[in-house]
Amino acid sequence: MPYVTVIGGGTFEVEKGKKLVLALEDNGVSILHRCGGNAICTTCRVEVLAGDYLEVTNKEKKAFADKGIDDTLIDDCLRLSCQILVNGDITVRPILTAENTGKPVGPRPAN
Repeated sequence: MPYVTVIGGGTFEVEKGKKLVLALEDNGVSILHRCGGNAICTTCRVEVLAGDYLEVTNKEKKAFADKGIDDTLIDDCLRLSCQILVNGDITVRPILTAENTGKPVGPRPAN
């Protein structure tokens, strides 16, 4: 099974194929996901620091564009955790969490 390493949050083993947003939430990382994992709100974004997860989907590109997020940030490995399936080891830095925003996480994303 793959491992997810969260900067400032430790490392944990995850069932292969699980959505990263769910893996984070299930392991105590209060990542925001205000739209319920539908790639609309962009609050579940993470910076991918290691792992082969660099291909940004068209759905993510549209969500980032709709929110006015600069393309150069996407080039710097910014991704939506609701759109990543954990199929190998990955190291991430969560961008928006309940702790650093003071907001509730949102409805639990579907599997």
